[in-house]
Amino acid sequence: MSDGMMNTKEVARYLDIHEKQVYALIKTKKIPATRMTGKWLFPKCVIDDWIERNALSGLEQARRKSERIAGALLASGSNDPVLDILQTCLRKAHPELYLFSANVGSMEGLAALEKGFTDIAWSHLLDPESGEYNIPYLERVVPGIKAVVVNLFHRELGFVTARGNPMGIARFEDLARQGVRFVNRQAGSGTRLLLDHHLGKAGIPAGRISGYDQEVYTHIEVALAVLAGEADTGIATAAVSTLLGLDFVSVTRERFDMICDQSTFFQKGIQALMQVLNGDLFRQRIKNLRGYDFGNAGRILYTQGD
Repeated sequence: MSDGMMNTKEVARYLDIHEKQVYALIKTKKIPATRMTGKWLFPKCVIDDWIERNALSGLEQARRKSERIAGALLASGSNDPVLDILQTCLRKAHPELYLFSANVGSMEGLAALEKGFTDIAWSHLLDPESGEYNIPYLERVVPGIKAVVVNLFHRELGFVTARGNPMGIARFEDLARQGVRFVNRQAGSGTRLLLDHHLGKAGIPAGRISGYDQEVYTHIEVALAVLAGEADTGIATAAVSTLLGLDFVSVTRERFDMICDQSTFFQKGIQALMQVLNGDLFRQRIKNLRGYDFGNAGRILYTQGD
């Protein structure tokens, strides 16, 4: 090739990645390329600019995938104690597999899936207009993947309070009362989006809520803040309120899903996870948990292209 143009083999060598990874980047439109006479060509000056602008995206993504631990399954997104139980059961049933999960919130989990930084996104994003969970967000947040949405469970979400609910928390309007201290979830989490939706419906500015800017990343942190007397209430699952002996006021029953690319869904790790989800070991562990419904666990709710 000329000094100014490279073919796929040359650009793979130039980027120090496998040629197959170059094609993957082309397919997802994450690398600049032009097609001439049936071949992909890459202007070197454009590639140099792309490397500079995307040092932490496309190239790192390709390298990171090739350097993973054998049998590792990466997950990110929302948080729930059941996921820890699922991870433990997966390791017991398949000791050769590893599930690593990051609590970054539903929206960030989907963003990580789109960028190729994770295999699975855990999500419970409510679309207020349709009342549907997760699926309405796919076209906007993960346009680069062919998504599969699988239900894991439904769960009760609500206000966690001290025993006896001394502040009388019963509805979102109560959060704006004088003297009520709130502990919030981080921006981009499904719980935060739910809160902001209800505050908007009630016409309550965030600035009226004491503690709105006090953010934590998990349900257990919300409950611990209430238990420690650092807050009067926060939104978390019924399960963590039971675990810590707190009171609970239900707000909604929400759907919690697993989202992945269609190609990933048929890999060994995901299929093993689906087997464990409906297996005796996991079901025995979760049978006495309050506020969950596993009736549709493992059911495919959506496949892009259907």
